[in-house]
Amino acid sequence: MNASEQIDNYIAAKQDWRGDMVARLRKLVLEAAPDIAEEWKWNSPVWSQSKPVCSVSAFKQHVGMNFFQGAYLADPHNLFNSGLESKHSRTVKFLEGDTIDEAVLKELIQTAVAYNAAP
Repeated sequence: MNASEQIDNYIAAKQDWRGDMVARLRKLVLEAAPDIAEEWKWNSPVWSQSKPVCSVSAFKQHVGMNFFQGAYLADPHNLFNSGLESKHSRTVKFLEGDTIDEAVLKELIQTAVAYNAAP
């Protein structure tokens, strides 16, 4: 089974708002970075461009979108709300009913892709 199929199965297994949120975040990642590769690592969807950019994981009470190099990214809209003490990564936690500013999140994804591409 390839990574995209594993992600499809992961989404289907979450039969509540978390599955919908993971699907929506996946769509935004693919729209923001059409050349990004979908991978399945650490039992989670991961998107990479030369190296891992971000991952999405559904937990009991939230869905987390982890940016592997988030500590190095400009976050002018203050999306990062978890993992702020980490040396490298940062996370955006989504709770049930949260709204997403899609343009702002896509901008953050593109910033992360650009950071990974920099020498």
